[in-house]
Amino acid sequence: MAALLALPAQAQAQELRIGMKAAIDSADPHLLYTPSRTVQLHVWEPLVVQDAQLQPTPGLALSWRPIGPTSWEFILREDARFTDGSPLTAEDVVFSIRRAQTIEGIRTYRAYLREVASVEAAGPHRVVVHTATPTALLPNNLSTFGIVSARAAKDATAPDFNGGRAATGTGPYRWGQWLPGQQVTLERNPAYRGGAEPWSRVTFRFMDNDSARVAALLSGDVDVVDAVPAGLYGRVGDGNRSRLVTATSLFLLQLTLDQRPQSGFVTDLDGNTLAENPLAKNAVRAALNLAINRAGLAERAMEGGAVAANQFAPPGFIGHVADLPKPAYDPAGARRLLAEAGYPQGFGLTLHCLNDRFAGDTKSCQAIGQMFSAIGVRTKIEALPSSIFFRRAQSGANGEPEFSASLSIFGSAAGLPDNAFTSLVQSYDRTRGRGVSNLGRYSNPSLDALIDGAAAAVDPAARAAKLTEATRLVFTRDLPILPLFYLKAAWGMRTGLTLQPRGDQYTLATGIRPAP
Repeated sequence: MAALLALPAQAQAQELRIGMKAAIDSADPHLLYTPSRTVQLHVWEPLVVQDAQLQPTPGLALSWRPIGPTSWEFILREDARFTDGSPLTAEDVVFSIRRAQTIEGIRTYRAYLREVASVEAAGPHRVVVHTATPTALLPNNLSTFGIVSARAAKDATAPDFNGGRAATGTGPYRWGQWLPGQQVTLERNPAYRGGAEPWSRVTFRFMDNDSARVAALLSGDVDVVDAVPAGLYGRVGDGNRSRLVTATSLFLLQLTLDQRPQSGFVTDLDGNTLAENPLAKNAVRAALNLAINRAGLAERAMEGGAVAANQFAPPGFIGHVADLPKPAYDPAGARRLLAEAGYPQGFGLTLHCLNDRFAGDTKSCQAIGQMFSAIGVRTKIEALPSSIFFRRAQSGANGEPEFSASLSIFGSAAGLPDNAFTSLVQSYDRTRGRGVSNLGRYSNPSLDALIDGAAAAVDPAARAAKLTEATRLVFTRDLPILPLFYLKAAWGMRTGLTLQPRGDQYTLATGIRPAP
């Protein structure tokens, strides 16, 4: 009888069931969408792997080095094989980079590969990548997408990746089946060079309702859940049937302030549009910075599900400046700055934000509006779904960013502050792909030079110095955007498991193990 009872437990130990908040939208590893990438990385490995803090480590490339001002050499491991038995070659890498550069889709990795001018197979296991300009970021950017088989993926269609001929990777799992809107099943790759994973099968079930996802964990229907909201920490972390693991993520909630001469959602106290935009004045932006109680937002509005922020990169991540001053919470000082700027009675402002991006998004927006109103900036809140918010934020009725002040989340897939600088605060230049999300149209040539200089600096010390100077300029002087808090990543798991928390919030089966 005891032996019979042991069989189901052994079978259960071989299968890992993950309750995932967001559903994937593609099996193709060259189409960019964070939930999809979470699953795809189990099957299609990148050249360079990111650790839990997104630091680059060897993946399919054992080593890399610059071999000239605009050339990088990557040496491939010789023991990597696709699940169809074919060996990984330099030609597969060349094909994958070119495909990721040219594939059509709503979201692709082109932005991470814009500096790549050409790529060549310089031997069976040697790849040379040439860039248009000197760049230190290439290894990090090549960590963002998986390498596919040139033979299997040539002219491949969506069904070919979803269980068809192109569903062959070098990773520890094979692609099983994707049922859109429901789940993805992965099967263990017994021939994986790193040894067999403990899980014979991994199932990602898509469960967007937070309470339902946590209930599934507590009832034993799933073994792990992601994106646990702070309001449910107590239920998950009681230690009886489940436990909670949290970590600071790199996803930053930021406030963008319009710096154009006029702005449509800034008014006088009677609701009339002002001829001069107060947000274009540094003193006004500094006042708003002092008006924000970041610790209060993180602990109360987010119920402990966030950590106060003062820059793009959180502690432990690339580009973090440890001695950067933390913004003070000083409403009286904020009112003094407003008066000095010529607005002793304040002005009116509409704050736009998302209502479907993360737990606590609207509540945080309302709290910030109250803080601004407390210093005399009478603030209205307009919370919008993502589909409407991003369209209006990027290009309103006249094709330009519409909002005067807006809250949004940013996180780099490569784990680099450079991506935030280039996208959010570098001068808008559509042809160069700079400032594509610079919604306030802030421009500072000195900052532009620092950003470009950091990207080109191969020497780590020189690069760090430029990033530090850029960080100080943005967050202690010019204040084009105000950093508010980093979201916490939170997972729940049944007792008997361990999980390696990641700053990118990915839930990787390769980081989940039976407890010793």
